[in-house]
Amino acid sequence: MVTRSPASEETTMPDHRKLGRELDLFDSDPLIGAGLPYWLPDGAIIRHRLEEYVRAAETRAGYQHVYSPVLAKRELYERSGHWAHYREDMFPPMDLGGEQVVLRPSLCPHHALIYRSRAHSYRELPLRMAELGGMYRAELSGVLGGLTRVRAIQLNDAHIFCTLDQVAAEAAGALDLIRKAYAALDIQDARYRLSLPGPGGKYVAAPELWQRASALLREVLDSAGIDYAEAEGEAAFYGPKIDVQIVDSAGRESTLSTVQVDFYQPEQFDLHYIGADGGRHRPVMVHRSVIGSVERAVAHLIERHGGAFPAWLAPRQVAILPISEAEEPAAHDLLSHCREAGLRAEVISAGEGSLGARIRNARLVPYQAILGAREVAEHRVALRLRDGRRLDAMPVEECLRRVGAVVEAHSPRLWDND
Repeated sequence: MVTRSPASEETTMPDHRKLGRELDLFDSDPLIGAGLPYWLPDGAIIRHRLEEYVRAAETRAGYQHVYSPVLAKRELYERSGHWAHYREDMFPPMDLGGEQVVLRPSLCPHHALIYRSRAHSYRELPLRMAELGGMYRAELSGVLGGLTRVRAIQLNDAHIFCTLDQVAAEAAGALDLIRKAYAALDIQDARYRLSLPGPGGKYVAAPELWQRASALLREVLDSAGIDYAEAEGEAAFYGPKIDVQIVDSAGRESTLSTVQVDFYQPEQFDLHYIGADGGRHRPVMVHRSVIGSVERAVAHLIERHGGAFPAWLAPRQVAILPISEAEEPAAHDLLSHCREAGLRAEVISAGEGSLGARIRNARLVPYQAILGAREVAEHRVALRLRDGRRLDAMPVEECLRRVGAVVEAHSPRLWDND
């Protein structure tokens, strides 16, 4: 969902479409098609690091990762309700061997089937299932733009199968993952919304379940002390949700992260677990996305940081600047040490301009390592931070250790004593 936020009309953020192309992060080609951007090497680094962060955070939180196909029979989405409630946003079915298959608009039906494929006991719950998977939306040409509205989406998605008594804790845990990710990404301007059903027939009819799910999400938000607004008509067709909203450079508001409570699809797919009493019980399905669409997340980060990404996410983390050609061998030796330490670095040689010009050209790189004759002789590095701070020269090993510690901590800070 994308709306225009009146409060953000005067935003001064750069447009990610312009800056992303200037920085060689992504591009598009008419032969590939509208709404289908491709990632260039530096953009691929950002995407990869973001995906690695999310997978690691989910693993620490007890999620199990799966892969599922991007195609399925039309019947699957008829069962899930997507065909009845979401068909206009789906690509047309393809005839294949007497069956109709479609590109999926969502991952949740696949995860429901994965859950259903094995018997489960109450002792296994909550069962947290996560995937960074592709999905497809038949967006109209007029709304496509850069990375924010695309037709092929890489979604950070997860579904938690749990008992009713576990729902509040699981939703709260999902919100905690979101808030930690926003801190690491230095996203400071998000706002929270409780999205509720509105009038009309786009929602599944189950008033008691809607009321119960809405009450649970209110409880989670209130317990966390989060300020939020309620918005009728913004719920998913199968249940209410907590949406975390961001604003782009044009003042358009969209959803980045979400937590949803779903009683409907467990019924549709006849999901169950064996309880302590030996009987069959219906689980609740909590849908949850920490960074949502990877494309939309990167678009927001480009605009939020103007290309000056947190050190752990930056395509280039260290720019090595020899003052003269005499320091070039030492610069390349430092480059090797950086790579061995897992840091992304490059040498900007003296032949590429004056030191001042090279510093300006590397202004988006978090760390600039200056090497003069004295630093080379003493095996030290004069480090300059992106914000203009200059640190005393320090041994190479100490420099790389301290830079590596900031990167490893996924901190938005540039130095360990900030």
